[in-house]
Amino acid sequence: MYIAALTKTTLLDYPEHVAATVFTGGCNFRCPWCHNGEFTGGTDEDPIPEEEVLGFLKKRAGILEGVCITGGEPTLQRDLPEFTEKVRALGYLVKLDTNGTDPEMLSDLINRGLVDYVAMDLKNTWEKYAETAGLVPDGAEPLIRRVKESVRILLEGKIPYEFRTTVVKGFHTREDLHQMAALIEGAPRYFIQSYRDSENVLCRERCSAFTAEELKEMISGINGAEVSLRGVD
Repeated sequence: MYIAALTKTTLLDYPEHVAATVFTGGCNFRCPWCHNGEFTGGTDEDPIPEEEVLGFLKKRAGILEGVCITGGEPTLQRDLPEFTEKVRALGYLVKLDTNGTDPEMLSDLINRGLVDYVAMDLKNTWEKYAETAGLVPDGAEPLIRRVKESVRILLEGKIPYEFRTTVVKGFHTREDLHQMAALIEGAPRYFIQSYRDSENVLCRERCSAFTAEELKEMISGINGAEVSLRGVD
């Protein structure tokens, strides 16, 4: 496992649980507003040894309840199933954050009972996916097909899950959000998150946030999924 960073205690990354957050290195998307930009390259020369992370978790068993595995994109780590198996053996719940580009691994983790909750990013409508995810248009379609398959897997409802979209001016419109909700019809949790600026954002010059009032207007009347705002005052 390529572990780029570890947040030892969080109340935010795993809903309703005190958790640690493991950040993996490397991502196959380059979303302009990504606030974990330092983890997308996967070129850190000094990753955290897996044994060190597992040792920390062993000491915190009974204090922490869960582990959120995020990135970067965790499913790029081919030994992710083995790592999650070790984490669960310590008695932890496991939440996976993913962009959905590896439906085979997602399905394997779910079917083997190695994850308890999945949060999948939905970047935009299918027509806008390549631009929004920072992909080369000519090579984007295979990845988009894989994202669609991951959506289908989660909608089967075998484990608790959520979809979420970070909304950014210049990339998303009210119509986009309504179309995306229709793509995940029946989803019990679809969170709309506002873009938040930070020094780690990949392309800050291209990104700005909608106001809370604008976001509330954008999601009004949405049908298909249970939509709510997250992190918006």
